[in-house]
Amino acid sequence: MYVFLHLWDATYRALGQSHIAGLSLNATMWYLMIAETIVLSKPRLTNAIAEQVKDGSIAYILNKPYDFLLYHFAVAFGDGVIRMAFNALAGGTIVWLMIGPPPNIFSAPLVLIAILFGWLIDSALTATIGLAAFVTEDVAAFDWIYAKCVLILGGVLIPLDFFPDWLRHIAQALPFAYATYHPARFFVQPDLERFVFLILGQLLWLGALALVLALAYRRGAARLTINGG
Repeated sequence: MYVFLHLWDATYRALGQSHIAGLSLNATMWYLMIAETIVLSKPRLTNAIAEQVKDGSIAYILNKPYDFLLYHFAVAFGDGVIRMAFNALAGGTIVWLMIGPPPNIFSAPLVLIAILFGWLIDSALTATIGLAAFVTEDVAAFDWIYAKCVLILGGVLIPLDFFPDWLRHIAQALPFAYATYHPARFFVQPDLERFVFLILGQLLWLGALALVLALAYRRGAARLTINGG
């Protein structure tokens, strides 16, 4: 956040403007803090699922009296909540001291709801990538590509508001944006209409990705049964 502050402070000074694409320097810094907190704290399912598929331990886990995917979701979300508390505390303290308080701290409870749905979207995507190990065994390349999509198209490195119009409209409609950009953007400019739009978009993407994940899991489990483990 210290590096981001000097980078964006230089950008605003060079342009001679107090606002860029509707965002002040204060809003931009708080946006980046929330976006970074989401990404650094999010549940990490890809490697956990892929390793169990590769080493065959999934065959034993599927016989346990609990759902395989829900088990991984619960474990990952528990870890993510702890990481988010520390990251938000550390990042928020640094940004507050450097640039001042957030534009509207009272939006935090609604932001937490948006972050939860964003995590579910991200988890559905990463779990699907992990299940790809049934076919490819090594999913590191897919995970790397996904991570870069989140950084760029999810608005983690640069707010999507600063993109060219044609790219901004495309990026804002993708699931990466609903997992990171939209919750962080709502934090710095909260209003009811934006929140409703955000939640509806997240629910639509979550429903679509849940169907894809369920199909991938069903086909993977059937493949495991056919191959005998």
